[in-house]
Amino acid sequence: MRHAMIMAGGAGTRLWPMSRKGRPKQLLPLVGGRNLLQLAFERLDGLVPVERRWVCAAREHESAVRTALPALAPLRYLDEPCGRDTLHAVGLSAQVIACEDPDAVIGVFTADHVIAPAERFRAAVETAFAAAESLPASLVTFGVRPSGPSTAYGYLELGESLGSSVRRVVRFREKPPAEVAREYVAAGPERFLWNSGMFVWRARTLLDAIRRYRPESAAALERIAAAWHGSDRIAVLDREYAALRPISVDYAVMEPASRDPSFTVAACPLEAEWADIGSWPAFAGIAPKDAAGNVHVGGRALFLDVHDSLAVSEDADHLIAAIGLAGVVIVHTPRATLICAADRAEEIKRLHQRLADEGFSDYL
Repeated sequence: MRHAMIMAGGAGTRLWPMSRKGRPKQLLPLVGGRNLLQLAFERLDGLVPVERRWVCAAREHESAVRTALPALAPLRYLDEPCGRDTLHAVGLSAQVIACEDPDAVIGVFTADHVIAPAERFRAAVETAFAAAESLPASLVTFGVRPSGPSTAYGYLELGESLGSSVRRVVRFREKPPAEVAREYVAAGPERFLWNSGMFVWRARTLLDAIRRYRPESAAALERIAAAWHGSDRIAVLDREYAALRPISVDYAVMEPASRDPSFTVAACPLEAEWADIGSWPAFAGIAPKDAAGNVHVGGRALFLDVHDSLAVSEDADHLIAAIGLAGVVIVHTPRATLICAADRAEEIKRLHQRLADEGFSDYL
């Protein structure tokens, strides 16, 4: 049967100070007053029934996630006791789902994307499910047409057709340097696509790949799955998960599998508007702009000779006033205010670490 798992465990440090430990980015009301997790869950309508939709996220966020997703069925929350990157989120989900449904085909989606229109997303997912069901030992990823030579995404080098719109991936290159990214984009979307971070695969195919490339992770995940419905589930999960070495599924599985004839890595083009809301500039990219290219969300704002800037406030009565700025991010919350150059927004992650190191953990 077809299942869907939404990864919602990201910390969202680059969206600080709105994204905090108790309220990560996937639970922020960033799109028309609704959060990204709700949108991801609803995009699955008509594809996978609610009783076969799963969410993998931090244990501490279960209550907030269930409040946001009242339709999420009991026993469909996969609670990570700590973050161990995407390999172990998808591996845990495959192990647990396979115990219930050994023939499961799993669509893996994320809680930090904005995709429109939903009909095109659903059409691509149908195609990807069909490919994973028909192609032997296949790992299907969704490819997105690059909008520029970004170093923040993985790139899929496309080979021959595998039927319908699906193409073989002859090389999977995760986050190349800028000069390589420019070469890939110049080659065109018939040759290279961005990897969206969403996948479809048979549970047993993914687990076979983890055993092949990361046997120590596979063994730990098998021990967790064996205890999942037992009285010692929490103790085993906490012990085994904490000992795992964090690594992404892209580095751990998709890159080596694309070079391994034992697997078929395939790309299904996602012909839709797609945005990964991982930073404040990325958020500004999907929001309505004024004539000067400014974005204002929440509270009130007054701009004088300001362009290409972002002002966000959690306080409806708070006024952000700015003069003579270009390419600036301003984010106001009751506890902290961020001001930074938009082209240095990736460094918010470094700032986040300094907050912890220098005694400002209460603001995280």
